[in-house]
Amino acid sequence: MSLTEIETAADLVHAAMPPTAQYAWPLLGRRAGCEVWVKHENHTPTGAFKVRGGLVYMDRMKRGSSQPKGVVSATRGNHGQSIALAAARNGISATIVVPHGNSVEKNAAMRAFGAELIEAGHDFDAAKEAAQQLARERGLAMVPSFHRDLVAGVASYALELFRTAPPLDTVYVPIGLGSGICGTIAVRDALGLKTKIVGVVSTEAPAYALSFAAGKVVATNSADTMADGMAVRGPDAEALDVILKGAERIVQVSDAEIGGAMRAYYEDTHQLTEGAGAAAFAALLQERDRFAGRRVGVVLSGGNIDRPVYLRVLGDA
Repeated sequence: MSLTEIETAADLVHAAMPPTAQYAWPLLGRRAGCEVWVKHENHTPTGAFKVRGGLVYMDRMKRGSSQPKGVVSATRGNHGQSIALAAARNGISATIVVPHGNSVEKNAAMRAFGAELIEAGHDFDAAKEAAQQLARERGLAMVPSFHRDLVAGVASYALELFRTAPPLDTVYVPIGLGSGICGTIAVRDALGLKTKIVGVVSTEAPAYALSFAAGKVVATNSADTMADGMAVRGPDAEALDVILKGAERIVQVSDAEIGGAMRAYYEDTHQLTEGAGAAAFAALLQERDRFAGRRVGVVLSGGNIDRPVYLRVLGDA
């Protein structure tokens, strides 16, 4: 992905929202034993980084030669909010499929952005199958969770980070289906930087870590983690190819480690984070001995978490 392509996508994103902040928080740095720069994707109009990809994807769909009756996609919440918001901006109807038991507050947000919400399946992968069936039945365009236009859009956060923060030794990025880490790798390479990119997954949803180790797609039978943004059983082959070529390694963090990172964010910065949003900092804390005196970036990918879940995490200290 060229720098020109990334910058063009960033212009589309910035027409709808301003760049998000990146701060070096001293108390987080004290915990990690290094200088920690946080990219605040919890400050977007949907509270998560995914909105950037949706804005680019839906804009390019609107400009395409054939106009769909509407779009459908599967999500655990942040991708769905992104598609709902961007579809509404472009006058396109959106249907979003979520698994049963999905986040109540993310569901409410998707409806508020104008989407028709349908519950189907027991997890994300099952909801994706239901969405694909719905696309066939209704003649809707299926919006994937990983696509070049989505990656180009979310790459804009890495462009902001690398052009604003001082040179970073390493950046930790949480992995759901991979658009965030692939966008970060693309920007690092386009700018010719030496920054190492480290992916982060849950120990309860380790498909990308297993696939990275095997050098091929390895699916799992379950993805049962509080970090719903990383709860994926089946890796995307195209995303994995980018990660294999461009990532330094993939770190697995437990729900307990994620909860500890969420509490650290609250205590040290008073930022509200969802599970996937805190995972990058959890991985840095796990590997803190590697980075004494260095400068590290972590992507706080989102802050969308149901109040009862967040209260439970805060009370676990």
